[in-house]
Amino acid sequence: MMTKNIELHIEELVLHGFAHGDRIGEAVEQELSRLLADRGVPQSLERGGEVARVDGGAFEVAAGSRAEVVGAQVAKAVYGGLRG
Repeated sequence: MMTKNIELHIEELVLHGFAHGDRIGEAVEQELSRLLADRGVPQSLERGGEVARVDGGAFEVAAGSRAEVVGAQVAKAVYGGLRG
């Protein structure tokens, strides 16, 4: 099996209702890396192109959820948006 190296740069992640220091970005990075490794690279990124904007939609988060939980939800929404 051939291993692919990809570089994914998220310039801006907009989350409403969270403090800047919530460390959600780190959790998003970890979960998105796992999803890409486990489920593969979506066709929108397969040819090395850029995606200007990804709409991850909306989802609800339980009050007091840990950054890891929120980050995993955000990553799944982003991954889904990349898959179109």
